[in-house]
Amino acid sequence: MRKITLLIILLLVCRVGLGQTSLSAGDIAITGFNSDDPDQISFVLLTDVLNTTTIHFTDNGWLNSGGFRTATSEGVISWSATSDLVCGTEIIIIDTNSISPNTYSATSGTVTETSLGFALNTISGDQILAYQGTDISPTFIYAVNFDGAGWTDATSTNDSALPTGLTDGINAINLGQIDNAVYDCSTTSDTSLVLGAVSTFGNWILDDSPLTTGGCYYSCASCSGGTVTWDGTIWSGTPDVTTQVIITSNYNTTNGGNEVSFSACALKVENGATLNIADNDYVEVQNDLTVDSGGVITVQPYGAFIQNDDSSNVTNNGSISVIKETAPLNAWYEYTYWSSPVSGETISQGLFESETSRRFKFNAQNFLDSTAETENDNTTIAGQDDIDDDGNDWQWVTGSTVMQAGIGYAATHSKTFFTGPPMSTPPYNFEYIFDGAFNNGVITTPIYRNDYESNDSNWNLIGNPYPSAIDANLFLAANSSVAQDITGTSYSGTGYTDGAIYLWSQNTAPSATANGNEKFNFSASDYAIINGTGSNAGGDGLTPNRFIPSGQGFFIAMLNTATPVSTSVNGDGHTISQGTVVFNNAMRVKGTTDNSQFFKNSNTKSKTSTSAINKLWINLTSNNGVFNQTLIGYLKGATNSDDGSYFDAIKNTASGTSAILYSTIEGSDKIFAIQGKAENSLTKDEVISLGFDTSIDVPTIYKLSVSKLEGNFLHCNTIYLNDTLTGTTHNLSTSDYNFTSEVGTFNNRFKISFTAKALAIEDNLLGTKSLKIIQLDNDTIQFSTSNNLSIKSVRVFDLLGRELYNLKGNSRTEIYKFYNLNNAVYIAKVELSNGIIITKKSIKN
Repeated sequence: MRKITLLIILLLVCRVGLGQTSLSAGDIAITGFNSDDPDQISFVLLTDVLNTTTIHFTDNGWLNSGGFRTATSEGVISWSATSDLVCGTEIIIIDTNSISPNTYSATSGTVTETSLGFALNTISGDQILAYQGTDISPTFIYAVNFDGAGWTDATSTNDSALPTGLTDGINAINLGQIDNAVYDCSTTSDTSLVLGAVSTFGNWILDDSPLTTGGCYYSCASCSGGTVTWDGTIWSGTPDVTTQVIITSNYNTTNGGNEVSFSACALKVENGATLNIADNDYVEVQNDLTVDSGGVITVQPYGAFIQNDDSSNVTNNGSISVIKETAPLNAWYEYTYWSSPVSGETISQGLFESETSRRFKFNAQNFLDSTAETENDNTTIAGQDDIDDDGNDWQWVTGSTVMQAGIGYAATHSKTFFTGPPMSTPPYNFEYIFDGAFNNGVITTPIYRNDYESNDSNWNLIGNPYPSAIDANLFLAANSSVAQDITGTSYSGTGYTDGAIYLWSQNTAPSATANGNEKFNFSASDYAIINGTGSNAGGDGLTPNRFIPSGQGFFIAMLNTATPVSTSVNGDGHTISQGTVVFNNAMRVKGTTDNSQFFKNSNTKSKTSTSAINKLWINLTSNNGVFNQTLIGYLKGATNSDDGSYFDAIKNTASGTSAILYSTIEGSDKIFAIQGKAENSLTKDEVISLGFDTSIDVPTIYKLSVSKLEGNFLHCNTIYLNDTLTGTTHNLSTSDYNFTSEVGTFNNRFKISFTAKALAIEDNLLGTKSLKIIQLDNDTIQFSTSNNLSIKSVRVFDLLGRELYNLKGNSRTEIYKFYNLNNAVYIAKVELSNGIIITKKSIKN
């Protein structure tokens, strides 16, 4: 019995929980009370608190000698947080049943009477002491006295000495004898200023009739510009990043006049008010956002909501929605890559418009590309084709799956909608709505690589987690392996990604000959790319700007050389390395068009501009729908070798691609969608090698054109194109170049230079006289050079561009046997030992 009695006593006097926030004096402030029935207390948190944090309130007095007065008529109520709460949250406690034992409710959390007898005195005044810990050893955090005698010894039920650790006017206040009192909300930002203002007598409203407790909007940030309110017609002042902003009535940025984009130090949307952020508009908040119950924020597809401070909070007691819109879709199978800009949204709600059977996430831990195939025939060959070998990388997700911040998801629409009787003809746009508190602050997303194969690309599907666009430059700077200095901020280059962003930009229909794990697969060449050198258009012809819009999913690859955060073993027994991708508020942008580009997206025309960096975009198009683009840029940090994806982004050549254009790098067997070259290598003698690949077997007219150029050098010099197959030199600055081709791969078929003479030297060395072609008999032909260089290879083409022979050599003179060549004109391309190619026409008699 003695043990049981002792246990009961300990339970009564120990009022502290596990895992809660330990508070100090001034970490809360009591902001109001009513002692006239029903009893009410309001207090504001001046620091973040964790779930289960408990604060005790007593009307018992404190003795000058220390310890609580021994009383039989005083009690304790204990408030406990039921979720993590942010600094600035105000809680109101109300006595809902004054018959002992009393019951209480709270606007947040729960309240219980842990020691019977709590009741505020309406005749002689009383005190409210807030504390943590035990009754024997309390830690006081705030106190209010309203008995008229001030802080004095606890000689009666309505008296109290100033509790240990508190200072009147600093973290305690004496209001004189009064029944009801509330803080006047004169200062509501900056924790130290709020604490000081609440603890000042002149900032209280006192009354012997009950008052409305609570109702201030607090921000723990330092908002020096005061409070600005929107009343539905006019602002009470000018909102900016120094002011607390309160929306009390509907506000729509699209209305113009007084209703436009604005900034705030902290923002509150009150009950009954709606804030609509229209396309190409924004709201910027330096610190905290609060949406009251009944308050609404809606962000339109190309609008943006930005928070700047990573430690800022989002408190959503109302409704927050982000609306996104797909690009114009021409067929049901066209995928969109999504990423949720809000927390807690499920697949079934966020991707409500999509086909339930075609919602997927990408499991990077399962991706393994150790072999390749040709024409999707299931016959493996050596190499990589960017296709998962066993087809378990894309995984279907259920509707109840919660969309994780920073993770990408893929979805299509219903086949029935596109194949049934349409209300109109395609293309169609679909609207998606994401509901929940905005994602905000530092978001760390895991990425993975399968270490069983070191030659494949370690793809991961991630996404912009915010309701605003992010700056691709800053994202790459923080997450790539290349050290940089972006706008004065240095980045170490210790990130886990290879430095390129791949955006799905579909143009090609699924094909039976495209490699993959399905009967019909998509072309990987349809991805648009952003890296450190620039941005390259994908299949739909849209060149990405340097911003990734809200809701946008995209692929990145984890570096093979990155030291992992951790390792594990997957179901196949392969070692899986984990890295991280970091998003933060510094990447978020508020520009009026930064959030307007969404992939797969509508057509947006690129603009020609000048800049310090010289960049040249070349387009490949055709009369039957081909579109492909390559970019060459000259910038600091890059070399003329393969520098990795941050400067040199590879182009996928998996089968199923109709036709592609790419650049090549000497010493590398890769082909490139984007190539970064050394800044000082751009001279009038510069020659750029371009390759061409096509699987189109019907008569086709192809066209090469300058899509866009940047930089003073490129603006001031003529761009020449040489077709080494036909020996044609063309001024690409004045007109496009048309050509035809057979099916095949033609590395280095085209060359770009900036003087016609440079191309002539490249192709002809010292003139065609340096190469002699002599027919010895009907089928035997001799090739010889008049210099000390040997012949490396001889390729023979007919006038239609079809390659007939590809022969090897190793001396100055080579004799070859040609069978079945008719008497006609042919083109010979002879590569010499120094890499120079001589193109020469020859007639067989």
